[in-house]
Amino acid sequence: MAFNHLPVGVHDALSPFFIRPVTHSVPMADNQLPQSAGTRPAPRAVLGLLAGTADRATRVTHTEHLPPRMGRHADWPRQIREDVVAAIRQVGVDRPWEHQARAAAHALRGESVVVATGTASGKSLAYLAPVLSSVVDGAGEPGGRGATALYLSPTKALAADQRRAVSSLAGPLGRAVRPAVYDGDTPVEEREWVRRYANYVLTNPDMLHLGILPGHPRWASFLRALRYVVVDECHSYRGVFGSHVAQVVRRLRRICARYGSDPVFLLASATSAEPAAAAERLTGLPVTQITEDTSPRGELVFALWEPPLTELHGERGAPVRRTATAETAELLTDLVAEGVRTVAFVRSRRGAELISVIAQERLAAVDRSLAGRVAAYRGGYLPQERRSLESALHSGELLGLSATTALELGVDVAGLDAVVIAGYPGTRASLWQQAGRAGRAGQGALAILVARDDPLDTFLVHHPEALFRQPVESTVLDPDNPYVLAPHLCAAAAELPLTDTDLDLFGPAARDVLPQLQGRGLLRRRATAWHWTRRERAADLADIRGEGGPPVQVVETGSGRLLGTVDASSAHTSVHDGAVHLHQGRTYLVERLDLADSVALVKEADPPYSTTARDTTAVTVLDTTTEVPWGDSRLCFGSVEVTHQVVSYLRRRLITGEVLGESRLDLPPRTLRTRAVWWTVTEDQLDTAGVTPEALPGALHAAEHASIGMLPLFATCDRWDIGGVSLPLHPDTLLPTVFVYDGHHGGAGFAERAFHTARRWLEATREAIAACECEAGCPSCVQSPKCGNGNDPLDKHAAVRLLTTLLAGAPAE
Repeated sequence: MAFNHLPVGVHDALSPFFIRPVTHSVPMADNQLPQSAGTRPAPRAVLGLLAGTADRATRVTHTEHLPPRMGRHADWPRQIREDVVAAIRQVGVDRPWEHQARAAAHALRGESVVVATGTASGKSLAYLAPVLSSVVDGAGEPGGRGATALYLSPTKALAADQRRAVSSLAGPLGRAVRPAVYDGDTPVEEREWVRRYANYVLTNPDMLHLGILPGHPRWASFLRALRYVVVDECHSYRGVFGSHVAQVVRRLRRICARYGSDPVFLLASATSAEPAAAAERLTGLPVTQITEDTSPRGELVFALWEPPLTELHGERGAPVRRTATAETAELLTDLVAEGVRTVAFVRSRRGAELISVIAQERLAAVDRSLAGRVAAYRGGYLPQERRSLESALHSGELLGLSATTALELGVDVAGLDAVVIAGYPGTRASLWQQAGRAGRAGQGALAILVARDDPLDTFLVHHPEALFRQPVESTVLDPDNPYVLAPHLCAAAAELPLTDTDLDLFGPAARDVLPQLQGRGLLRRRATAWHWTRRERAADLADIRGEGGPPVQVVETGSGRLLGTVDASSAHTSVHDGAVHLHQGRTYLVERLDLADSVALVKEADPPYSTTARDTTAVTVLDTTTEVPWGDSRLCFGSVEVTHQVVSYLRRRLITGEVLGESRLDLPPRTLRTRAVWWTVTEDQLDTAGVTPEALPGALHAAEHASIGMLPLFATCDRWDIGGVSLPLHPDTLLPTVFVYDGHHGGAGFAERAFHTARRWLEATREAIAACECEAGCPSCVQSPKCGNGNDPLDKHAAVRLLTTLLAGAPAE
């Protein structure tokens, strides 16, 4: 029997590269909130109010204080036009910060540059000054369109936000600057105007990949004049998504060369390790990095918060800690009731909806007018819903927002006082990105990380040095991944026939992949170039976000109203028949999931339970790339095929999580060819560890769960990017084996990173299990919320003994 943990599907950092803040204890404040500069509540006083009651005093496990920082000014480079400088002054910026002026100087010299500085450090202005100067310079050219610029963002919300910022800045420049958003929400009647007249086009990699590049002849005048390409929040392009975007960028550069342009790339990133190296992998060009942040910063109080244990007991009798969802909803309620403008970041769409509903209900009991000032924000909303929420947040109409990471990336929400983060978001870079949403107007800010009941969160709130004394992660992407490269070579050949010269642009793996594409009849060589052979669109072959196909539309049965969408990759687990689905505070039951038409039919209901899908998984080893001995054990890295299937779902009582029943499902299996790290143990090692045959399945299963939970400390991923399987006897290794694999076709680099840091990774895993105070295993150490086998069997103590024996033979790193 295999025990598995499946991935669901598939950042500006406030901290400096190494954070060395000062730790303070926070006094328990009175009921009155002292004010900081202006009328802002002082962050330490807000925290004191939240943690000031007897039942909450012990929930704050650590408080970090980042003191305010003074800024350093410079002058704009002389090449920036005077009218652009005057327009910048009109929005309140008399002089730039030093890092802004340095970035602009590189851009004006034609050098690609990445600015990797803190939240609210003015990265947008660093690239807008040279871009607008160039656009205005060319606006008066007779008979020509003038210089153009392309802006790429990972989300529609960020592009819309940047459109507002550009319009405000460009207002004094008149019609010389014509910004426009071009994405899936742009009305058809506006698209032709954008193609013909806009000189600052804001879009996303998806539209560039599916719309602009395949239709490049209609964009000829824009591409011919393209001077700059801005890549915002470039650290978000990691893993398989980042690898796809890297190939989309190479296709853009190739098409630009066809029209005689060679744009300069200006990239903005959260603080990350080696941002220039990551930017060079993304663009294929040499890039200069600017990492010293010379902007001022208000103080930040950052608290680690652990919810208390309840009197309830869950699976296998383990004590149940109050959920991060319930705790975050309570904190959001209290903050909004005190007039503290707050965003709560939540990992799941369902969690964002649930927190919003709970906060609205509790606020209505205090003051009905406050309930309408809290809302949810997540992916899958219709365009008009997103725009309405963004407008309400900007205006201050909303005091509290429960949001997924759809709002994380760079949306400028000036004036927030606090951020509550429901569970570690997977990387330190993302943690600081979310924390940096507060205090963006220069005031002091409060950030609270509320721990989920899982091994990594529990470890972090009791080991704050892992968050505050460690550098942020490197951005991992692999443009040479053949699963990524192949469809982009097809798309490039459909755009313009591929020549030998082009192959150098796409990387060394291109020459190895081309014969495979010829063999499959997708490309054909004629004379000196390869041509696309099919009638269908080649760009449709590349699913750049790894969503597994077109999104599933969620439709209300009675009215036929479209409520929103769900990614294809998560449809089996989230909108299967009988699933509970939340949308804008309303609860629906899924009547039928039609996979053929990508539609989930739902009806409004009020069930007293939630639903959780259960899966089965099998792993087949395809190829062992590397194998190293760990004493008698073997640590391996290679290619695997993962087959998993949703087989049933549990109904759990709301609040307590009690299982009310299980229903079978008949859904097709899905396969994934990916990369994995795995380790084996021998019978002699099991004897040394005192792990009997009866205890072995639970020991392997517990070690697998905990190692998946701890891997985000060592690889740029979160636990939803990876999956795992453990077997007492695997048919390929013929030994007890634990697999941890990337949850993306072709791999994402996470398992490879795990292989290279295996000793430290598994040592941290063993420590996390051993240090947990529970008796038989709990969500804080070895239980997993996404286990396909209902967390059975698990043997915490046998897992510690097994890992100790395994690590005894590990070579030093």
